[in-house]
Amino acid sequence: MQAPIRIKGLSKQFKPQRVLKNLDWEIEAGSIVGLLGRNGAGKSTLIECLLGLRDVEPESEVYLFGEDVRHMSDETKAKIAYVPQNSDLFEWLTPRQMLNYFKALYPRWNDAKVDALMQRWNLPYDKVISQFSGGQKQRLSIIRALAYEPELLILDEPVASLDPAGRRDFLREIVDSVIDKNTTIVFSTHILSDLERVAMTVAFLANGRI
Repeated sequence: MQAPIRIKGLSKQFKPQRVLKNLDWEIEAGSIVGLLGRNGAGKSTLIECLLGLRDVEPESEVYLFGEDVRHMSDETKAKIAYVPQNSDLFEWLTPRQMLNYFKALYPRWNDAKVDALMQRWNLPYDKVISQFSGGQKQRLSIIRALAYEPELLILDEPVASLDPAGRRDFLREIVDSVIDKNTTIVFSTHILSDLERVAMTVAFLANGRI
């Protein structure tokens, strides 16, 4: 089976600092990987380079599902979901309006999963998103990401607004109960307890390398 993520020789520099240094990393399909590193280690930068959201040095090789991230097909993009550290929701809309907007953009959309998760996490469909708490917004971001049944889910500090016990329990709930078992998951964190009973593999980012 094709590795969902394959990186070779990834380098990224914000002058004068080189954040990523000739980094190699490969992740097998179906893995649950915790990307661990201190604050400022470059976890978000690595994720953004991995997704093609930041330019990388020309010799860097970054492939998702066998395609260069600089030239990904729409079909491959539709397999990938990303939940950033800070909410990027359309906060002037209600969840119903926002989810209907995104539903029109994706070839696959699981209404039953959306309804089940909205009920499970007690999120109202018709309240303006700007009135949600930080934790509610993070949950809604995850629902939006899971609605089109991605094969690769990338979470950047996905539960930053919860306390450590709540973080671990919520991550475990996502992994155990919410996500399809064949989904590859990468989640970044700087808190060791997030990894307990959740991650199958831990990748430690230090000095620009895995």
